Amino acid sequence: MIISNKRESNRLTLTFSNITIDESLTINILGVTVDQKRNWSSNINILATKEGINKGLDGSCFVGLSIRAITSCTSTISFTEMDRPILAQIENVYYPILAVVGVPANLFTVVILSHGKCGLSKCINYYLLAMAATDLLVLIFDVILFEIKEILNFTLAVAAIDCSVWLTVAFTFERLIAICYQKLKAKYCTTKTAVVVVAVVCGLTLLQNIPIYFAQEHVEIIDNIHWFCVAKPTFYILPIWKAYFLFHNISTPLIPFMLIVLLNALTIRHILQANRVRKDLRRSKNYGNHNDPEMGNRRKSIILLLAISGSFILLWMVNILYEICVMIIDTELFQTDYTNSFTIMEHIGYMLQRLSSCTNAFIYAVAQTKFRDALMKMIKYPYTQIIKLIKLN
Repeated sequence: MIISNKRESNRLTLTFSNITIDESLTINILGVTVDQKRNWSSNINILATKEGINKGLDGSCFVGLSIRAITSCTSTISFTEMDRPILAQIENVYYPILAVVGVPANLFTVVILSHGKCGLSKCINYYLLAMAATDLLVLIFDVILFEIKEILNFTLAVAAIDCSVWLTVAFTFERLIAICYQKLKAKYCTTKTAVVVVAVVCGLTLLQNIPIYFAQEHVEIIDNIHWFCVAKPTFYILPIWKAYFLFHNISTPLIPFMLIVLLNALTIRHILQANRVRKDLRRSKNYGNHNDPEMGNRRKSIILLLAISGSFILLWMVNILYEICVMIIDTELFQTDYTNSFTIMEHIGYMLQRLSSCTNAFIYAVAQTKFRDALMKMIKYPYTQIIKLIKLN
């Protein structure tokens, strides 16, 4: 039985107790076989292979054990950071950088949008504010607090991701109505409707993820406090949990992904048709090649929509392909055998998916002049105050 999992600087030590072995113990830690480790010790003979069950502690440390017969022993295995796979080393650098950049970016976005001075309608502003807030929660629960792997934290991380995804769908749908259906625009594209839609999306995604809380169990107790969680064994066996897992994967992200692609396709088609009609009309009235303000406004509106939706589609693509593979092929989530192509695909998908939680702030800065100006003022504010204090003294 695995009784401890401790991180100390760049060394990970795993201690096993009461392991019953007669002929061999097959072990796989983070995809690195024992014969590749420079620092390991044991009071038993360990035969290292590339196989492993790959079920274990958490998303950052999985151990696979294969036991053939019965005796008793205690074994400790450790390895340095350089012994880990390259992708695992990249993740150790990537996620801290993502948190350092993404959290301030989303905080700035929340503050700027809450003032409502970016030249956007109140309806759009409310959707973007809600998306920035949920992206911030994703970075807090799913990146900064990920190593804790406490059950409530894990549940809130999944709920925040789902909420962020469905708010992107809601924003895309609102833009479709505003651009393509002028009669419905006056009724639907209002601040009141936006508040209701955001509240419903947040409420439903939270309710949808409540079962995840009960599907997890803690695997370690430190100072009478539960740490690290994994899915209960019954999660992969009971039909009801299998059905829930399938429902969750379909509802997020497969359906949102398809909806965003469809809604954007309808919006783009309408804009192309409207632009063609407007150009023919202006040509018939001999307006020539003079600038058309209406065309300019449409162009700015569609740039913001396509930038947000396009980044979502690109950054979620790998993750969605892996989710499809999980449903079709007999494999599980959170694998750590880095020699396996599916494991590499899964981890790259997670990296890109979490990156999508901090890209919107940069999109706003590029696409919206007033947002960019407000962001620059916020960044310069501490320095301007320091300079004023120095001059006063």
